[in-house]
Amino acid sequence: MAGVQQRKREMVDGLIAIHKARFAANGLEFVLGEGRFVRSKTIEVQQTQGGTRRIEGERIYLNLGTHAAIPDIRGLSGAAPLTHVEALELERLPAHLVVLGGGYTGLEMAQAFRRFGSRVTVIEQAPQLAPREDPDVAEAISAIFADDGIDVILEAAIDAIDGRSGDQVRVRLRTLAGEREIDGSDLLVAAGRTPNTHGIGLESAGVALDSRSYIKVNERLETTAPEVWAMGECAGSPQFTHVAYDDFRVVRDNLSGRPRTTRDRLIPYCMFIDPELGRVGLGEVEAKRRGIALRVARLPMSSVLRARTTGETRGFMKALIDARSDRILGFTMLGAGAGEVIAAVQTAMLAGLSYTGLRDAILTHPTMAEGLNVLLAGVPAMTETTRAHAAVS
Repeated sequence: MAGVQQRKREMVDGLIAIHKARFAANGLEFVLGEGRFVRSKTIEVQQTQGGTRRIEGERIYLNLGTHAAIPDIRGLSGAAPLTHVEALELERLPAHLVVLGGGYTGLEMAQAFRRFGSRVTVIEQAPQLAPREDPDVAEAISAIFADDGIDVILEAAIDAIDGRSGDQVRVRLRTLAGEREIDGSDLLVAAGRTPNTHGIGLESAGVALDSRSYIKVNERLETTAPEVWAMGECAGSPQFTHVAYDDFRVVRDNLSGRPRTTRDRLIPYCMFIDPELGRVGLGEVEAKRRGIALRVARLPMSSVLRARTTGETRGFMKALIDARSDRILGFTMLGAGAGEVIAAVQTAMLAGLSYTGLRDAILTHPTMAEGLNVLLAGVPAMTETTRAHAAVS
């Protein structure tokens, strides 16, 4: 773990150094401290090195981020649980890590610590892991976790937690099979995020919040206060670094006279478990909820020749095609290199390319992306009814 920490810190320190160098090269002043609004466009900063400073600006940009939410569970706060922040600073290996939450952060952390050698138990209140994904994706992830020796408990309601993380903890919960107790050495909470918008005087600046405490913004990321913008997670944007960066580009382009909005963005994402999970566009559950008729094609990774040559055959690809046209509506991949392959599909979707164009493209052999040829060759043909509807439309 000391080697893991050293590598992580070197990477983070290197990125910090790059950003500081860019600040200096562009004549930007970087002030480290805790800030809060005292009135419109005026921020008071308790500086880390000591002292207080007031800064006034003609324009204010808020990029406040979020922090891990700690659910209201009896005994949880007193157990001093880890969040992803503390987990990334551990210099020891937990004997038995209990993870509360089966979403992105919980699954990434659970598998990483299992690979390091910890015993790991994941507790999720929903009927499946990765609750925002389609059931077939969740089932495949569960199978991978089972292969890795990770214990998963679903549809669990936690009643109380005893003990203290880092020493000994006990989680008392209720499941469909009855009451259970899980004993572990460490507890990691990965149960959602809370915006960093409280206690910083936003009301003094005229910046309104929504019912979930995120900053209210319009499609140009303008807040309710004149000349104040918000971007990233605090503005309710999808919680990914690449989305926060695009939020910056939306604000920048509008200030430069190039109108852009956050409306109808095609946002890809990747969960960095092994193998990776990547998705862009719709999933089947969401499409059904919205009443969108689909044609669905699936391909196991074992049918992708590159996966066979590397032995990384776990997972599958799935394409969602409009039932009434050849438009690509969504793509999911659980497999090695998913984060790279979804970029190819996203590019096709942005260009308005039909699935047949991507199906018939000459893709390099042997690559993971080559699997798209095989996957899309399996798209069901349009029915006569949908074909006639498409012709009329």
